[in-house]
Amino acid sequence: MKTATTYDDRISLIKEIADRKKKMAKIRKKSSSVLKSVQSKKKDIQIPKESNIYQWTDASKYAKEYYGETLYYTTKYDNDWD
Repeated sequence: MKTATTYDDRISLIKEIADRKKKMAKIRKKSSSVLKSVQSKKKDIQIPKESNIYQWTDASKYAKEYYGETLYYTTKYDNDWD
């Protein structure tokens, strides 16, 4: 943090702050235009209205593919209990 002790120091500090504000205003303007273009592109994307788009729709196929023998040995006696 700068401390201005003389008149010239205060004036130079005020100029630095003004320059910084101008620079930040330019950056905000540029980023807002980028944000608007992203939002317009976002509207064009088709998003499914399902409850969970990442849900595996074929549970038995998933279990066979990823759990294989473990699934077989765990479920082979399931019918004996009925």
